[in-house]
Parts: sequence; structure tokens; C-alpha cells
Amino acid sequence: MAGIPRLRDYKGPALLSYGFRPFFLFGSLYAGFAVPAWLSILSGQIELASAFAPRDWHIHEMLYGFVPAIVTGFLLTAIPNWTGRLPIQGMPLLALLAVWIAGRAAVGLSAFTGWMAAAMIDSAFLLLVVAAAAREILAGKNWGNLRIVTIVSVLAVGNVAFHLEVHFYGSADFSVRGGVAAVILLITLIGGRVVPSFTHNWLARGKAGRMPSPFGRFDTGTVAISAIALVVWIAAPDAAATGAALMTAGIMQLVRLSRWAGERTFSDRLVLVLHVAYAFVPAGFILTGCAAFGLIPGTAGVHAWTGGAVGTMTLAVMTRASLGHTGRQLCASAGTQAIYALAVAGALARVCASLEPNWFGPLLLSSGVMWASAFGGFALLYGPLLCGPRLRTAPP
Repeated sequence: MAGIPRLRDYKGPALLSYGFRPFFLFGSLYAGFAVPAWLSILSGQIELASAFAPRDWHIHEMLYGFVPAIVTGFLLTAIPNWTGRLPIQGMPLLALLAVWIAGRAAVGLSAFTGWMAAAMIDSAFLLLVVAAAAREILAGKNWGNLRIVTIVSVLAVGNVAFHLEVHFYGSADFSVRGGVAAVILLITLIGGRVVPSFTHNWLARGKAGRMPSPFGRFDTGTVAISAIALVVWIAAPDAAATGAALMTAGIMQLVRLSRWAGERTFSDRLVLVLHVAYAFVPAGFILTGCAAFGLIPGTAGVHAWTGGAVGTMTLAVMTRASLGHTGRQLCASAGTQAIYALAVAGALARVCASLEPNWFGPLLLSSGVMWASAFGGFALLYGPLLCGPRLRTAPP
């Protein structure tokens, strides 16, 4: 039987040949722009043209603007591998990118366009992504990955809820925690695949010793406990029972990470960074659990999740996928290692800013500069790869 063709006879721009290319590039550019813009708004240097308050604009554009772009790039690249179906490319991919860009503009200018128009334009993107992903997975009968689409659907609902909360109650609350929970659950599921898998593949190249533990009952239990803890955190973030659930999930996530042999990956930064990124998941659960008991501010754990787990894991996935899918050697250059270090240091600085009020201003500023440098650095280093052709000499 003939193999399924991986690409159509595509003759258009390389940037539109695969989903990861435009969404990784534009997502990283937006991440590098939005945080400095928020810091400038916060300091009064520029004025926001959005109907959202500065805090809500910042949270929304990171959680429901930047993150969906990277998730979409990942999904549109992974789903053809999962299903054997052809990828979305060319004009349909450009149209999807245009909807995402329109959403960013609509939210940014919602003081002029009105909240409802902004909500409709902005919400359209994730709804389209969910519909496209579900269609491909159902057509390919790849039932196991429907749970990932379900979580992305939760993110889409959270985005709609964010607009409604801000309009009717003046500020977002439940929809912020719902969005964070959905993204962390995605990292728990997808990271639980890619971190041990890539670690095993690398260690299997003649490196005798401990190997990552395969997915088993403990992983299933960890994911389930984490999901329950996140749900109760959404509903009652300050309850003692929530704190206990979050702490339990954090300890289980820490044990889960320790089973993946991360200590053996120091010589390959592309693999090591996956473990470092995932380490922010248990850290976020434990810190948020401490916050539920009133021991520390709640923003510490949230930024361990968002700045740490989300920021570092997105860079880890974007760099690896960009290298592999453009036919380059899977090797972290000095520049790539620098953006990893900036992302991790920026996340730690932001967590420390929450924990140490006396140093809040300098730590917040340094965190924002490092975040912008990390994602701007990705766009600078990987933009030519994303816009250029795949090397023909590379394996398929």
C-alpha cells in the first residue's frame, strides 16, 4: 500500500507550508511585544486603547492571545502525525492566522470598537481551531487525542467568559483561573508524552543507565489529581481543602518528573530544557497551595505556571519542532541556550517579585526584559528557518 503523502504539491510561501511556521513566528513576536507594552502602560508611558483595564489586558493577551497561537502551531503540526491526514496550509492557514491577528487588534482597540465586537472577533479564533482540530481527529479516527481538543475547548470557553466577566463585573476572575488551569492541564498531558519520550530516545543512543519510566497508573493518577485540584482552585482558590489538593498534586507531579531521568540529560540542552520547564508545574501547584493557606501571595504560583511552565515549555517545543521540521540538526546552539536561560531567569524573577514586595519593581522590570528578550531572540534566531524551505537532505 502506498504511503500517505505528507504534503500537497504546495508551491506557495514556505511560511504557510505548515502550521508551526506562522504561529510560532507571530506568537513569539507578539510575546516579545506585549510584555514591554504592558510595562509601559503600567508605568504610564503609554495609554491603553482597550476597554480592558491594564491588568486584564495583560492577562488576556498572554493567556488567550499568545498561548493559543503556540498551541495552534503545535496542534496543526502534530495532528497530521497523529492521523496521517494532510496538514492545513496555504490560504486556509493564512486565513486562520488573519483571524488571530484580528483578535489581537480587536482587543487592543476595544475602547473604540466596543466590547461585544471585540469579544466576537477575538473568540472566533479558538472556536475555529477547535473545529478544525476536532474535524481532523475525528476523520482520522484518532479518538485518544480528543481529550486534548476538549481542553482547548475549555480554553475557548474561558476566553468568552473572560470578555463577559470584564464587561459585567469590571474585572476577570474565574476565567483567569480557568484559562491557567486549562493550559497547565495541557502541559501535564502533552509534557507527559514528549518529556519522557524525547528523553528515552536520546538516552537510547548507547547511554546505559536509568531510563524514563513508561506511562502507567501513577501518571494517570497524577493527571487526575491535578485536574481535580485545578477545578477546586478555580471555584475556591482560598479554601483549605483547595490548598491540600494543590499540595498533593504538586508532590505527585514532582515525583512524576523525578521518574523521567532528567538528571541524565545535562549534556543535551534540547532535552534538559523540557525537564526544567516541566519542573515549574509542580512548583506552581506547591506555591499556589501555600497561597491557599494564606502563606504567600497567590501570584507567585500563578507566575510559576505561566512565566515558568508555559514560557519555558513553549520555547522548548518551538525550538525543537522548528529545527526538526525544517530539516536542521537537533542541537541547541549558543543562542538557543541563551533564550532558554533568559526564559527561566525571567520566570524566577517574576515569582520572586511576588514573594518580595520590597523588590517588586526592579524584579518585575527585569523579568519583563528577560521574557521579551527570550521570545524576541527566538524570532530573530528562528525566523529565517520558519520563513525558509525545509532542507532536502534531512530525513522525512
